[in-house]
Amino acid sequence: MAVFSYKAVDADDAVTTGVLTADSPRQARDLLRAKGLIVEDVRGKGRGWAGLGIGGGARRRRHPAKVASFVRELATLLGAGLPLLDSIDTIVKQHAGGFRDALLALRDQVSAGSSLADAMRQQPALFDDLYVSITEVGESAGTLDAALEQLADFKERAAALKNRVVTALIYPTVVLVMAVGVAALMMTMVVPNLLASLADTGRPLPWATRVVKAASDFLVGRWWLVLAAAGAVTAAWAGFVNSTAGRLAWHRFQLRVPLVGDLLRKQAVVRMSVVMSALLKSGVPFVRAIEIAQRSTPNLVLRDALARCERAVTRGQDIGAALADTAAFPPLVVQIFAVGQQSGRLEEMLDRLAKDYDRQLSTAAARLTAVLEPLLILMMVVVVGFIAFATILPMLEAADAF
Repeated sequence: MAVFSYKAVDADDAVTTGVLTADSPRQARDLLRAKGLIVEDVRGKGRGWAGLGIGGGARRRRHPAKVASFVRELATLLGAGLPLLDSIDTIVKQHAGGFRDALLALRDQVSAGSSLADAMRQQPALFDDLYVSITEVGESAGTLDAALEQLADFKERAAALKNRVVTALIYPTVVLVMAVGVAALMMTMVVPNLLASLADTGRPLPWATRVVKAASDFLVGRWWLVLAAAGAVTAAWAGFVNSTAGRLAWHRFQLRVPLVGDLLRKQAVVRMSVVMSALLKSGVPFVRAIEIAQRSTPNLVLRDALARCERAVTRGQDIGAALADTAAFPPLVVQIFAVGQQSGRLEEMLDRLAKDYDRQLSTAAARLTAVLEPLLILMMVVVVGFIAFATILPMLEAADAF
């Protein structure tokens, strides 16, 4: 099915524009005429939903902040008593470009008789399984505004969690880039000029100076080889991590790195707990909730553990025992699931687990930053200091000789 943009005139001679889905331009015109519109122009925007610039199910998610804002605003308008189509129309007026086209296509699907969940399902690059599942439950229960409000809360918490981790890594990354930049500048610009006159005297150079000079000469004379090697290593690494076996090995290694592994595991637990709590509160069965939680877990090791847990629960095993058999989650997480199942308050206990691990995640991120900052600064001091020492040492020896 293709997406078409149109321009038409209604019964009141008012010009109207929008997008709709159809199998062909002719069918698009027939659909518009059936609505009582006089068609002036119909133009294709591409096959499927790719013409809207929002991709397919396997593509990267786009406009996550805008989508979360759309859901929040839609929940507010529905809670105020505005009909669904009027609510979407109100929100559409606040956007432009591809995202506006996507919302118009969503509205067109709903006005044609589709449920909001089904319309979201047609745009997987914007709305993931969590959006679709919670919206579907909210529509079935007649509590769509409350379901969307809960969904918006989760997406905002997930974004805040991601921002917290990214913020913790910004300063160490800046320090590392500065260290590499300063070292490269000294080796290609400063060192050759300082050591050129010393090499012409014929005096033997200290070993540290010879090492730095050789590295400097190689960078200046063979810079293209350095770039080619860096490109080859980058391509090889990309091929490795893009393969299933390579990505699994990399994710397993990440979990074993001190501090980093703890940070990633806590982040996955928070995401999993919030997703499953939101779904269970909306009436989604546990097996379906854990299936959606798998897709929201980026680490393949933990995702595989959740898949094994799902299969075990489907066979009738208790949740806590199934999770413990995976040996991928801390005992606290396993105990929370076990007690939550026994007490019938699993969603409530998952909420508490998410809040507790969220606090621990903040502490772990601060601890990681506190460790990385001095290590990277020390590394920069050692590298730059060694280059400076190797450059100044022959000058000091020459001064002593006089």
